[in-house]
Formats: sequence, C-alpha cells, structure tokens
Amino acid sequence: MKRESTTTGPVSPPTEADLLPLFALAPVPLWLEDWSGIRKLVDRWREEGMDDPRAFLEADKSRVQASAEAIRILEVNPATLRLFGARDTAELVSRLGDVFQGAMLDNHLEEIVQISGGASEFTSYAVNHTLSGKRLDIQLKGRILPGSEDSWSRVLVATEDVTTRENARRSLAESEAYVAALFENSPVSLWVEDFSEIRALLEDVRATGVADFRTFLDVHPEFISRCISEIRVVSVNRQTLDIFHAASFEELLLKLGDVFRDRMVLPFKEQLIDLWNGKLFQSREVVNYSLDGEELHFVLQFSVLPGHEHDWSLVQIALTDITARKKAEAYLEYLGKHDVLTKLYNRSFFNDEMNRIERRRMETVSVLVADLNGLKALNDQLGHAAGDTLLRRAGEVLDEAVNAPFTAARIGGDEFAVLMPGASLAQAEALKACIDELCEVNNQFYPGNSLSLAMGVACAGPGERLEDLVRRADLLMYEVKRRFYETTGQDRRGAAR
Repeated sequence: MKRESTTTGPVSPPTEADLLPLFALAPVPLWLEDWSGIRKLVDRWREEGMDDPRAFLEADKSRVQASAEAIRILEVNPATLRLFGARDTAELVSRLGDVFQGAMLDNHLEEIVQISGGASEFTSYAVNHTLSGKRLDIQLKGRILPGSEDSWSRVLVATEDVTTRENARRSLAESEAYVAALFENSPVSLWVEDFSEIRALLEDVRATGVADFRTFLDVHPEFISRCISEIRVVSVNRQTLDIFHAASFEELLLKLGDVFRDRMVLPFKEQLIDLWNGKLFQSREVVNYSLDGEELHFVLQFSVLPGHEHDWSLVQIALTDITARKKAEAYLEYLGKHDVLTKLYNRSFFNDEMNRIERRRMETVSVLVADLNGLKALNDQLGHAAGDTLLRRAGEVLDEAVNAPFTAARIGGDEFAVLMPGASLAQAEALKACIDELCEVNNQFYPGNSLSLAMGVACAGPGERLEDLVRRADLLMYEVKRRFYETTGQDRRGAAR
C-alpha cells in the first residue's frame, strides 16, 4: 500500500518554543546564549581596521575581556546544572566568576576568531570549575541558531566534559616526562639503539645452514666488524656524553668508530653469540673508548625493549662505568707482582715463575744473579734516598736489557735475578755483558754515584733443580763481588781496609 503524506503545505522550521522541551531533555549540557553584544563589538572593530582578528585581539587582550563580558546567558538545561552543581540557572549565572575562574580568555579568543571569519560554528577547549571548586576540562561546540546569523542573538553551546580523557592525557604526559627525566638524568650511561640490521644479518647466516655460530665467527671475524658498523644509535643521555667526552649527540654519532673498536670486539662477539641463541637480556663487562682515546671499562646491561622482540628495532644499553675499579684492580695486581721502587718483578712472582718453569721444564734454563755494589756505604754516607736512586737505576738497566720470555726480578734489598728459560750459558754470559755495558751508559747520564753490579750466571745441568741453579749463580756472584771489593780496597760496608 502506498503511504500518503498528510502534509498539506510547506513545513515550517521549529520555533524556539518547539525546541525548548528537547533542550531540557538533552543529556548533553547545553547553554543558550545571546552573543549580539559580541556582534556589535566585532562590527566596531572591523570599522577600526580589524582585518586579522587574531592579531587584532592578541594586540589588546582587553578586547577579549570585553567580548566575554558581553555574553548573556539566556538558559541552561538540567544537564548543565548537574555538571556544575547548581540548583538553578539563576545560581549558576550569579556565580559565573567561579565557573570561569582562571585563564579562559585564550579559548574565547579562538571562538571570536572562528565566527568573525564568517563561520556559524566554533569549537574550543576550556577549563571550567564546578560551584564546589572541582576542575572540569570542557570541549566547547557552539552554533549560531538559524535566524540569528546577522545578530548572533541565539547561540547554542554544548559543553562536553572531557575531564577523564584530559586527566589520562596529562597522566600519560607526566609519565613520559618522568621516564624522560629518569633517562636523561640517570647516573649511568644509557643508549637506545636499533639492532634490526644486526638481526637481519644473523638471520641471513642462519638461513645458510650454519649451526655452530661461534666457529663461524672464528672463521669470519670480519662479520663481527660488519655487525658493529650496523649498530644504529637512536638516543643517549647526558651522562653518556660526559663519560665519552662528546660535546653533543651529533658529535658522538659522527665518531662512533672511535668508540666501538679494538678491545670492544671480543665482548661484542660474545654478545652476538648470545643473541644468536635467543638471549635478549645480557650482562657482561665490555671496553669502549672516549673520543679522546681513553680506554673505558663498563658493566653492560643489554635488553631488547618489550614489543620489539620480533625485530630488535629498539634495545636499551646501560653502561656502568667501572674504569676506576679496573685501574685499581690492575694496580693491585701490579703491586702483587712488582717491586714498587725498581718496577721489576718481585720475589713472590720470581718464586712463582721458578715453580712454573720447574713444572714444565723441557729445555735448558739459565739464571743470572746480580748484587748492587756499594749500596750500604751509600746509604750510610748519603742516606737511603741516594740508595733508592741507585736501586731505581739498576731497575732501569735490567728492564732495558731483559726481554720476554726472560724475567728480571728484585729478590732482596740489593739483590736481583734473571730467569732465562731456553737460554744457554753463552746466552746468559752475553746478557751479563750487555748489562755491564748498559751500566756504563747509565753512569754517563747520572754523574756522581757509580752504578756497579756484581753478577754470576749458571746454566742448569741435567736434572738440576732450579733452587740449586740459583744457589750456584748466587755463589758465583759472591765470588765476583769479593774480587770487586779486593780490587777497590773496600769491605762490603764501603769502608777502606
């Protein structure tokens, strides 16, 4: 059946009276306002030469204030009263100063700019307050009602409460700012890097059927260098720039080749092996270099960031600087093996080396034992500082003459020894002659107290223990020393006989 229209003439637009019931029942807070006063202000401003509304209003914010004061509230619906906690329209209007407290002129400026340009609608964001003082984030949408386009005497404004959304946005922004502050101000060096190209390289190798990745890297060390070159640094914190002596992030990026080199390669190889085996969280000691060449030691914490496990496009590197600790450990290790005064090895290391050679001896061994002539007399006459200088000079000579695999050590107050694995007696005698020559050269550079060493050398016989060998060399040294004092007419104290 065809439905016939009952309309007998043109339909008239709904009147304001027709809309009022809908206005009252609307679930959205609505304001019916009279903006005719604003229209008059806008017309006057145009006569005064306003062609750029934004610039005109920003030049004198009192104009925006005058516009806001020209708004007349005609009616609000129940949803508005509930939102702002008002009993009725009269109470709300009487307390608009509480509702619009704070900075609201900027958003009203935006409204004027929009409608003064000929638009019949405007949108803006504002902060209002309920009558009890609670903050409300409001999204405003206004429209000049039909029939009021010339006078702006009827403007319908919808206020959407977006407080929950804005609180979430602010909370997110605060969280992001907090995380950024933690990153930037961390006391350890933090790097955000992109390892996606490295992952692609590993997968290419895996696709060729390689099963033993460690052996592959041993055979192809250039692959490690290739992976290092594919590290993409996304961001670093301030501590990183300070530790690596970089003036800026850009400078650090330009000089990554100076940072990632040399002793970094071995720990990076282990890092690649762990990645190959699926270990996306790692910790190890590594070595990098500052831009001025200083060797830096770190404990590295490596982690692929959540959500990027499939491509490794974001990884975080935390570097805890242990350079000072490493230097202290190296110095303590040095002290454990060396004599501080002469810089030669000490008696403890000499004994350990003798035991090592004794356990593994498969070749001939020679020993040189040396004693500093005249040390006691020098100490007695000029003090121990002069004697220490002579001991340091003896250390300089022995350090210059003795090279690996031979070992020179200070084994007593004025006594030194050199272990010479693999050396024949002739080679030991040659070293002794070399030391004598270097003593003469040293005396030319240090006028005054003469450096002189009494030396004895011995080569191990079949089955002879090293302790016995050292004893033989020691006896030979004492014979040389006895002849020295007979020749010089002194006793061991340096006194004339």
